[in-house]
Amino acid sequence: MKKHLIALTVISTLSLSTQTMANNQIQASERNGKTEMIGFGSGAAVGALVGGPIGAFIGGFTGVWIGKSVADEEELAAQQQQLGEQQQEIEVLAKRSEQLESLTQQHARVNAQLSQLKMAQQQKLEELAIGLNVQFKTGSSVIEPHFKQQLDDVVYAMSLAPDLKLDLTGYADRQGDSSYNQALSEQRLAEVRRYLINNGIAESRLHSQAFGDTAPLKAEANLENNFFDRRVTLKLMSDRGMLAAQ
Repeated sequence: MKKHLIALTVISTLSLSTQTMANNQIQASERNGKTEMIGFGSGAAVGALVGGPIGAFIGGFTGVWIGKSVADEEELAAQQQQLGEQQQEIEVLAKRSEQLESLTQQHARVNAQLSQLKMAQQQKLEELAIGLNVQFKTGSSVIEPHFKQQLDDVVYAMSLAPDLKLDLTGYADRQGDSSYNQALSEQRLAEVRRYLINNGIAESRLHSQAFGDTAPLKAEANLENNFFDRRVTLKLMSDRGMLAAQ
């Protein structure tokens, strides 16, 4: 009977002590403190019933150790979960970094292509700066295949520079009468205009004028000089004035 009274007294005392320690631990670390105090209280109660006061003392510390072990396991699990979440964030950031690198490379490629287009445009303009004439056979307004290729180059250059306009001037040699040569120069001019428009050049970008046989290149009329008068001359223009001339 006396042992039972002692045991009950120890249990009561340790329970009060356990409550005080639990309150202090809650302020520092609520989860770990609860686990450890539960272990201490449970261990002390079991120890007191089994081994008296000494058993209560030993059982209490054994309970603390067990409770701390459980708390450590819970903390480790929480840290592992946090590490998993951080790993996912790292993977997301890595993917975003790869996407950014891809966009950077695409931007560099686009800039390189733009530079190539600008160089091609400048090259075409330099070629056209030499002057472009579409020559015709005697009495003909048919555009020969060789000159169609040159007109395609003009179309391409104008597509790269929407502000460019084209001045077209038609001529004829001095063979035949002037009225016929005037009509022939107008017909040649109309064929060149039609070809450019059919290939995408807006009519508003074209300015045309025909002079017949009134503006020969050479004063003397002969077979060789007449060849150069059977032509339509193309001149590229912009808001700043002429870019390419004969």
